[in-house]
Amino acid sequence: MGKRKVLNEAHLKELVLPQQGEVLGRVLKISGGNQVIVQCVDGETRLCRIRGKMKRRMWIRERDIVLVSPWDFDPKHADIMWRYIKDHADWLQNNGYLDKREEPKPATQAAPSPADQPATAAASPPAVNPPAE
Repeated sequence: MGKRKVLNEAHLKELVLPQQGEVLGRVLKISGGNQVIVQCVDGETRLCRIRGKMKRRMWIRERDIVLVSPWDFDPKHADIMWRYIKDHADWLQNNGYLDKREEPKPATQAAPSPADQPATAAASPPAVNPPAE
C-alpha cells in the first residue's frame, strides 16, 4: 500500500493522549540542532530532542504543546513524541490535562510616576562634578 500522506494539519483527526511514562509540556525555546527546551506539566524543564520521524514532517515552534517521553537513564532529557494542533491543545486544557493558568510572561518594569517620588528629592538641585585636571 504505502505510507499515508498528510498534506496539512487539518487532515489529522486523531488525538494522542499521554500514555504511561509520557508527559505534556510547552516549548519554551528552540535551541537548534533538533533540540528544544520544554516546560513539562510535572514542573521539570527538560532538554528535548526532536525524533527523526518528526524532524521534517512536523515543525515545532515556541509555545506549542508537545508530548514528551523522558529518558529512563536521564530524566532531565526527553524525546518529543507528538505536537498538538491548537484545537487539540484547547481540548487538553479544557479536560484537565494541562493547567488552566497562563504561561508566565516577563515582567516589564514601569518607570515611577512623579507622584510616587518623594518631594525632597525633587527640591534639591542635581550635584555637579568639578572638572578633573
